[in-house]
Amino acid sequence: MPHRARRFAGTILIVIASCAASPAQSSSAPVLDWHAHWITAPGLPPFAPGVMHLQRTIDLSAKPDHFIVRVSADNAFLLHVNGETAGRGSAKGDLAHWRFETIDLAPFLHSGSNILAATVWNYGEYKSAAQFTNRTAFLLEGTTPETESANTNQSWQTEIDHGVTVEPLTKPIAHNYYASEPIEVINAKDFDAAWDAPITDPSHWAPATLLDRAASRGARDADSNWQLVPDQLPPMEYTPQPGGKVVRTTGIDSAASFPDNSVTIPANTTASILIDNGVLTTGYPELSLSGGSAATIRLTYAEALYDAHGQKGNRNDITGKHIDGIYDDYIADGAARQTFAPLVWRTWRYLQIDIHTGDQPLQLNRFRSLFSAFPFVHRAQFSSDDPSLEKIWNIGWRTARLDAHDTYMDTPYWERLQYVGDTRLQALISYSNAGDDRLARQAITAINDSRMPDGITLSRYPTSLFQAIPPFSLLWIGMVHDYALYRDDPAFVRQQLEGTRTVLAWFLQHQNPNGLMGKLPWWSFIDWTEDFKGGEPPQDANGDSAIITLHYIEALREAAELESTYGDPVLAQRYRQTAAKSVSAIQTLCWNPQTHLYTDTPHGNHYSQHTNAMAVWLDVAPAATQRGIMTHILDPANAATISPASYYYRFYLNRALEHAGMGDQYIQQLQPWRNMISLGLTTWAEQPEPTRSDSHAWSAHPNFDLLNIVAGIQPASLGFKTVLIEPHLGPLHTLTASYPHPEGPIQVQYTLLNGSLHAVVHLPHGLSGTFRWQGRSYPITEGALDLIIPSDSKGKTP
Repeated sequence: MPHRARRFAGTILIVIASCAASPAQSSSAPVLDWHAHWITAPGLPPFAPGVMHLQRTIDLSAKPDHFIVRVSADNAFLLHVNGETAGRGSAKGDLAHWRFETIDLAPFLHSGSNILAATVWNYGEYKSAAQFTNRTAFLLEGTTPETESANTNQSWQTEIDHGVTVEPLTKPIAHNYYASEPIEVINAKDFDAAWDAPITDPSHWAPATLLDRAASRGARDADSNWQLVPDQLPPMEYTPQPGGKVVRTTGIDSAASFPDNSVTIPANTTASILIDNGVLTTGYPELSLSGGSAATIRLTYAEALYDAHGQKGNRNDITGKHIDGIYDDYIADGAARQTFAPLVWRTWRYLQIDIHTGDQPLQLNRFRSLFSAFPFVHRAQFSSDDPSLEKIWNIGWRTARLDAHDTYMDTPYWERLQYVGDTRLQALISYSNAGDDRLARQAITAINDSRMPDGITLSRYPTSLFQAIPPFSLLWIGMVHDYALYRDDPAFVRQQLEGTRTVLAWFLQHQNPNGLMGKLPWWSFIDWTEDFKGGEPPQDANGDSAIITLHYIEALREAAELESTYGDPVLAQRYRQTAAKSVSAIQTLCWNPQTHLYTDTPHGNHYSQHTNAMAVWLDVAPAATQRGIMTHILDPANAATISPASYYYRFYLNRALEHAGMGDQYIQQLQPWRNMISLGLTTWAEQPEPTRSDSHAWSAHPNFDLLNIVAGIQPASLGFKTVLIEPHLGPLHTLTASYPHPEGPIQVQYTLLNGSLHAVVHLPHGLSGTFRWQGRSYPITEGALDLIIPSDSKGKTP
């Protein structure tokens, strides 16, 4: 098996072994007594971009049952044991919460001599916006006296790899804001492809330079800026996937058998091969090649192709279009069975291989990739007599998967940043579709860790590039409340309360005497919509934004419920009183009795779906007015005078739709998602055309709503200890769904015929609830319900 291709089998093995042996860890990490030191390669600049390899040999009298080590690096590492991939890391954090991975090396060890080898890289000034750094370094420590022979110290050998360099992605290439990993350039002549094999030329290697002794967060007088905490997440998924289909070639006659079989590029030739993966994917591309000394190969990755005007159009069409985007370069050295693989994962639907050969022909042996993402399993099910909903369901799940790795991220191509606005919706999809809260816990904790001395959180975290969006701090309180609603975990919720208190204290200082929110510093982003300049809603001179105030009301009420249940009841009452003052202000200052709508500011005449939907959802609008408000703002005839909600903010619009008793209209609100399907998108876009990002997590919320609104499965109390099932079938006649509750699946089956509903519900043991249809409620006892409700709404059990 060629070098580096071994990574495939090894990685799959470690995922299976680690997932099978990874118990849930406490959110309060112990202060460990570390014995290993951080190490680096002598002569490697501490802060500049660089790649180093490290290696040591350990001798074992027998193959161990377990050989557990803790591993970390700045920025990242790839760990091989006897030539096989044993692990990757480190999961992203900040210096005060620097992650280490816990890995069992036993599956890769044998009796006798064993080679531990690592590649460590630091992108320095070109690092992604989500990445912190102290300096380039590596750390490995055994967890028992028997495994401490592997500890990083000066017995490790190191080398600097001058064959790998990095370059920034320039604005002309990106067209838009780009904050992810940079371009990698690999020169095979200088690259050590045998970095994990026995050292044959010691002149390239030198004993490691000893840096600070490792220390856990909370350690006294630590030597290091890296305050180590365990990574609470499982290893990412790594699954081999096909290379895609060749859809266009230039400069060569054919590449029909590629990427599964080889194609030869003649000497002195310029050629390109365009591959369509069929759907957007995230993972590690790998190109195997031979010969072609000094040939240059470029892999360009794109979500979509562009026409001459820079537009994407239908994503399935390639005629007259070209590729543009992030790329990696490789310079061949003429050897047989070379492997071109970047250190980081990439995102693409279309991938183009551009080749320039010199005096030697180049053989492309094959191309394939290793899919990588957070190891979510799709445990929920949804099917109906509307086939378009199945497409929406599947595309939404793909979007959610690609936007979740060691953090949630807004887009896996352009930014890879864990924004609160996106992440709140992603966490809800994780609870409802995967029954998995591990990444959500990471996100809630990380955002809490980002709080400034002022009191509010950053807009996204981890990030080394400051950005504050105060309304996102309010949405973070919503994330904490969502978690408390979907998970019975009082200890974790209590850990967040200090953060919710400082956020709300900051907002209280910025509340105007009239009860509305004053002018806020930084960026008051609410939604990308044409009338919101830079995403900010209209405001008067002193602020008085209705929509920001409404989000403040939401956060106050959510925090009041958390405090009443898990914290300080006195503070809960104060929150309710503050919320009531703001409710009164909006009713008094923003309601227009002529239009029967709420204005976005007291002194303006601007209207938005955002303000009015939130007023309905939060019952700021009296119940008698809610249906009229929703009907008015959803009427296409009024679109010219009311700012529309984007894909993202339609999540909140949907909450209001259901709350106003109009949940049966939800399915017809999915037309924007059907439009994206007609454009050939295989994940959901950031915003309507022209969109920067073709994969944006905040647009995947239909996967939550199909279960929450259409199937009607919702928690009825904190901790999801009881359930309310209230379907809104709209035009559907049949629906079957399964929801992964922590105690087991909630299963529903509905058949609607001539106005009569036949509902079958199964709840897991110990869960009770209520079924509601057309205003009438029916208790679900002993975990099951089989109910026929005639069109006259008088229910009977058969």
